[in-house]
Amino acid sequence: RENFIHLCNPHLEKMKEDILYHFALGTGTHDFPTLFGDVKFVCVGGSPSRMKAFIAYIAEELGLGSPGCDYPNICAGTDRYAMYKVGPVLSVSHGMGIPSISIMLHELIKLLYHAKCSDITIIRIGTSGGIGLEPGSVVITKQSVDATFKPQLEQVVLGKTVIRSTNLDEQLAKELMQCSKEIGQFNTVIGNTMCTLDFYEGQGRLDGAICLYDEEEKLQYLKNAYESGVRNIEMESSVFAAMCNLSGVKAAVVCVTLLNRLEGDQISSSHDVLVEYQQRPQKLVGYFIKKSLGKV
Repeated sequence: RENFIHLCNPHLEKMKEDILYHFALGTGTHDFPTLFGDVKFVCVGGSPSRMKAFIAYIAEELGLGSPGCDYPNICAGTDRYAMYKVGPVLSVSHGMGIPSISIMLHELIKLLYHAKCSDITIIRIGTSGGIGLEPGSVVITKQSVDATFKPQLEQVVLGKTVIRSTNLDEQLAKELMQCSKEIGQFNTVIGNTMCTLDFYEGQGRLDGAICLYDEEEKLQYLKNAYESGVRNIEMESSVFAAMCNLSGVKAAVVCVTLLNRLEGDQISSSHDVLVEYQQRPQKLVGYFIKKSLGKV
C-alpha cells in the first residue's frame, strides 16, 4: 500500500534477523512496532546535539515534555548516530556528507519498515551556504542538484553508473512555505539546493588548503548556479531526496543560510547569531508538525 514504506530490496524478506549495525538496533533484539510504530514525522540533521535540542523543543511544543526534561539516546550503544523520540516524532543525526547520511537512511528506512509505520514525512533540517540571500534566510528545497546543476544523484553500483531523481515533494514544500508565512519571523524561499561532495573546492571556496582557481572564476560559478535556480549549497540533499523517492516517503529539506557566498567564504557571525539562525528550521518544522496534528 502506498502509505507504507516501500523497500527496494527483495533480499531482506529472506533474512531471519536484520541488524541495523550503525544504530545498535536489530529485529532480533528490539520490538520495532512497539518502539517506533506510532512515528509519523522523522526529522534528521547533521549534529547529535542539534537533534537532541530539536526533540526537546518539539516535546515542549506538543505538550509532551517539560523544560529540562532529558531524552535518552536510543542509539546509545554506538557513537555513529544519535536518535531521540517523543510521541510521533523521531529525531536522528546523520553526520556530514553524502556517505554518512546514506548509511543512516538505509537503516532508518528499514527501521520504519520493520516498525510498520505509515504516512511518514521525513524532513532534513540543517545549515547551508546561501547564494544571493541574506544570512539567516531559510531555503525549502524544490529539487537537489549536483555541482553541474543537474537534478540528479550519480552513483556507482557494481561498477556501473546509476542516475537517480532528486526531486522533492512539491506539495510538502508548499505547505512548509505557508507555515513560514504564518509564523512571519524570517525570510523563507523555495529554491534549488546544490549538493556537493566537499565543503571547500567542491563549493568554490577560496579558503581551503588547496585552491587552483581565482576569485573571478569562483564568482562566475556561483552566479551561474544562482541563474540556474540554486539558492543554497550543502552536502546531503541529493542522496536524501533520491532514497526517499525510492522508498515512497514524503520528504523535504529545510536549511538556514549562514552566509551569502557571493560576499565571502568564511562564517563570521557571532555564536549567538548562529545559534538563533540554526533554530529557524526547527521553528518552521515544529510549527508544521503542530499544524499537521491540529495543535495550532
